[in-house]
Amino acid sequence: MLSALSNIFKIPELRQKIIFTLIMFAIFRLGTHIPVPGVDPTAIEKLFANGNLFGLLDLFSGGAFSKFSIFAMSITPYINAAIIIQLLNVVIPTLEQWSKEGEEGHKKTTQVTRYLTVVLAFLQALGMSIGLKAAILNPNPVNILIIAITLTAGTVFLMWVGEQITAQGVGNGISLIIFAGIVAALPKNLGTIYHYVQAGTISYFSVFMFGVIALAMVVFVVHIETGFRRIPISYAKRVVGQRAYGGHSSHIPLKVNQAGVIPIIFASSVLMFPVTIAQFIDVPWVKTVASYLEWGKPLQTTLYVGLIIFFTYFYTAVTIKIPDMADNLKKYGGFIPGIRPGQPTADYLDHVMTRITLAGSVFLAFIAVLPNMIAAATHIEGVYFGGTALLIVVGVALQTMKQIESMVVMRHYEGFMK
Repeated sequence: MLSALSNIFKIPELRQKIIFTLIMFAIFRLGTHIPVPGVDPTAIEKLFANGNLFGLLDLFSGGAFSKFSIFAMSITPYINAAIIIQLLNVVIPTLEQWSKEGEEGHKKTTQVTRYLTVVLAFLQALGMSIGLKAAILNPNPVNILIIAITLTAGTVFLMWVGEQITAQGVGNGISLIIFAGIVAALPKNLGTIYHYVQAGTISYFSVFMFGVIALAMVVFVVHIETGFRRIPISYAKRVVGQRAYGGHSSHIPLKVNQAGVIPIIFASSVLMFPVTIAQFIDVPWVKTVASYLEWGKPLQTTLYVGLIIFFTYFYTAVTIKIPDMADNLKKYGGFIPGIRPGQPTADYLDHVMTRITLAGSVFLAFIAVLPNMIAAATHIEGVYFGGTALLIVVGVALQTMKQIESMVVMRHYEGFMK
């Protein structure tokens, strides 16, 4: 295993890519400590001490949001823009056409995503600046605008860093930036547990239980994330002259968790909206509704699970085009044994996908409510061990390792993933 891992550094190109990625990580971490001008850090800390409303955003930004640094919004506007463009593919014919044009179409879509990122980042930055006006030293319109532009520039710079990692480093740059932010919070969480033990708030047994649950969840998430349902495909044999073509077998891999972490992000955004509004609007009925939707309340948990299941089906239906899959099979002479080509194949694939998506949605809902269960079992609070973060970390790690593995094997070295 160690000798196989050492092969990574024997390849000059791969070694340069890894070093470049690490340098970009260092720039990202440096930026999380550069404060936005004109903001009182003490006031920001007090706002965060009142609750964990922005905990997920702070986690993605590697603690930059709680410091209100230039990278406070992290890469989330880009993620939102990419999701919006992906969903609009269904209703805007031009975007759908671009998705079928290969590399050229991808370039056009990426350019539109960049422009939309700038717009969303500025709107989000403006909203944050106005909402957190109490923390601004001189909250006049000019200063608010300067802060909004600074935050937008930070997000645009991170988007550029992510694209540079994708082009010249290893893995997907945008995903790795989120990965780096989440991993950067680990020392802080471990320090919190250590202080709890020192103060006698929790026992060593609780810490042991926390570690066992965390390890079990990592194994469970890896198992599900790598899980596929293989649909067998056979290709008809064609005889042209004296040569036979086709006749081989293959399979369609249908992933259990096809939607990834997106349904959790969607559901969190929907439920956080009224709570966020209640922070800044002094209307009694809005605050009453928000109190029922506070994190961990029975109504919030029920709605959270229901929304995750709904968004899992919705996002899977939008991104996985079953009719196109069936048409392509028919076009290239492929068929599922025992199923007629065309509409019967589409119906069969839709039936299988529906059942798999149910398992995936239940898995995501379980992962989403995991922090509440861990806090109740171990009595360790204030340590964010969220299923969302775990899904992202495991997914990005597996994706990056597979890319490195393929580069190592391609150069005739032994791989390290078994």
